[in-house]
Amino acid sequence: MRHLAPRFAPPPLARRLLTTARSTRSTARSIRFRLERAAAGRVRGAGRTGPLLTPVHLSLRDSRTLNLALAADRLPEGPEGARLLITRGPRRFAVPLVHERHTGAAPLLTATATLRGMRDGVWRLTVETQGARGRVRRHGLTTADVGAAPATPTAPHAPDPLTGTLVRVVRARGGRAVLQATRSLPRAELVRFVPRGDGITVHGRLVAGAAPGGAEAVRRRDGVVVPAEVDWQGGAFALRVPLDAMAGAGSGQWVWDFRVGALPLGRWLSDVRDPSASYPTPFRVFALPGGAVVRAHAHFTASGAFAVTCLDITATTGVTTDALAVAATEETS
Repeated sequence: MRHLAPRFAPPPLARRLLTTARSTRSTARSIRFRLERAAAGRVRGAGRTGPLLTPVHLSLRDSRTLNLALAADRLPEGPEGARLLITRGPRRFAVPLVHERHTGAAPLLTATATLRGMRDGVWRLTVETQGARGRVRRHGLTTADVGAAPATPTAPHAPDPLTGTLVRVVRARGGRAVLQATRSLPRAELVRFVPRGDGITVHGRLVAGAAPGGAEAVRRRDGVVVPAEVDWQGGAFALRVPLDAMAGAGSGQWVWDFRVGALPLGRWLSDVRDPSASYPTPFRVFALPGGAVVRAHAHFTASGAFAVTCLDITATTGVTTDALAVAATEETS
């Protein structure tokens, strides 16, 4: 009989205080974003500001690459000396607009910008042009109203896979298009998990300044905690799922979630709407080194959390543990 020293989740008062603190920070940031969007939509210097321009194309890829295309004939000053300005307060990025001619189509002004070091907040998008007499005018951008987005397996915006920062194109006051950057909270990001005949190893990394710590499996419904072995290499880690202790914590089939330090483990930095449907995984039988036979299902939940459902079937299986151990050795090799 395997022994387990169970631990339980923090008391309700501590959980409520932590939830209240997080809610207060989230509310304060939401208010700040609304104020910044309102400020970004104001028209400044009416004598030098032209009408809003509707792009032919405006998109973001993985919160890192901004793509813009404008019809060149829509600029009254002409395409000479045009550039895209991405600004927030005193910080400014300038990207030249390139004049492109296409056979059978109107010429375009295009720009591709790699977004790096964008701080939390709202960033203005401005097209700056210079006329023949050196007069500088600035135009804001808007987005065409294309209606509701089609139902697809992926969301229209995805966080940066390295930093977790989420950058979106949003509509500010007056219909102006701006970029809203939201820094990621500390996260334990799952890179991949590898099921073998004798167990499951999870590979992951820490994001947004998360600190290394111990790992543990947490049983749903009653909060029983089982420690898990974890190896660190800088911010990357390899976690060994403690199937033996999980299956021995009690009779019946249970679902376990995982934490690295104080952070839930999962695939968070993705644009997949429903990871449980997009990444289906089968149940497998594992022959553990201690002699137990466990049926387990490593999977993602709809929110992206990593979970394992397991059941000890040592007493009910018709296959000997020795035979399973041989199969596990052959699979590992």
